[in-house]
Amino acid sequence: MAKKAGPGTIAQNKKARFEYLLHEKFEAGVALSGWEVKSLRAGKAQLTDTYILLKDGEAFLLGCNITPLRTASSHVLADPQRTRKLLLHRRELAKLIGATKKKGQTCIPLALYWKGNHVKCEIALATGKKEHDKRATIKDREWQVQKQRMIKVHNR
Repeated sequence: MAKKAGPGTIAQNKKARFEYLLHEKFEAGVALSGWEVKSLRAGKAQLTDTYILLKDGEAFLLGCNITPLRTASSHVLADPQRTRKLLLHRRELAKLIGATKKKGQTCIPLALYWKGNHVKCEIALATGKKEHDKRATIKDREWQVQKQRMIKVHNR
């Protein structure tokens, strides 16, 4: 079941929930510069085609597009797709690295959201879905819509 976007949600990766079977979720902080925070407050982020690189015991967010505001980044040379470091506990990093190496899973970002005045990234361990799994997901989604229509007509 898809997660609804709450009031603190900045951006979601809806494609990830369709393409991958999600296993375990983690919450990571994101190291940002000032202009990026201002752009996120304006909702100028995109998580499509974003992935997580685990290297040297650290996690990095690659491909996340944060469009700079003209007013906030006039004095800085802004790179909208720069590599951003994810802040995780050592045990969480060890679990992510172990699962990606041994179990053949991948680590993907699901959402960017506000938690207080900090930006958090929801990441998950996932395995890729096969074509028949994707068809089953579409079939289930269409059945849920059809069921809601039938309930709506019946309650009139």
